[in-house]
Amino acid sequence: MTRTLVVCRHAKSAWPDDVDDFERPLTERGERDAPEAGRWLAERVPDIGFALCSPAKRARRTWQLIADVTGKAETRHDKRLYGATAGELIAVLNELPDEAETALLVGHNPGLEDLVAVLTGAPHELKTAEIAVLSGTGSWTQVEPGWATLRETATPRG
Repeated sequence: MTRTLVVCRHAKSAWPDDVDDFERPLTERGERDAPEAGRWLAERVPDIGFALCSPAKRARRTWQLIADVTGKAETRHDKRLYGATAGELIAVLNELPDEAETALLVGHNPGLEDLVAVLTGAPHELKTAEIAVLSGTGSWTQVEPGWATLRETATPRG
């Protein structure tokens, strides 16, 4: 079975004084770009069956704005995604439900860039709100280095 993994870096976030990194909000640009990412996904990857999202405020808001456009998917906010390495992200992906043919991962750099590089064998920079669509075969438990090919990328701007 072919699986689709959509990797999305959170939209542009602010750096307000006296706000913990975990609680950083989106900027006005981020609030515009995330729905545009949702529109792009609705056209290109309309069948997202499961979403994994970092619980950090900027990632949660990015997913909320995307889902407002694409429609809701079963979602898991997983604290392991915050600050995760590529290896840690793969471990989380290995736990995805087998019935989900397409999954979306919303998180942070440098882990997401490293994940795309490890899974595809090619480095790829992920700007804020950028999307990388990967394809691989087998079950989610088989996700490992070299598992995927990079199908398409986009950097939607609102």
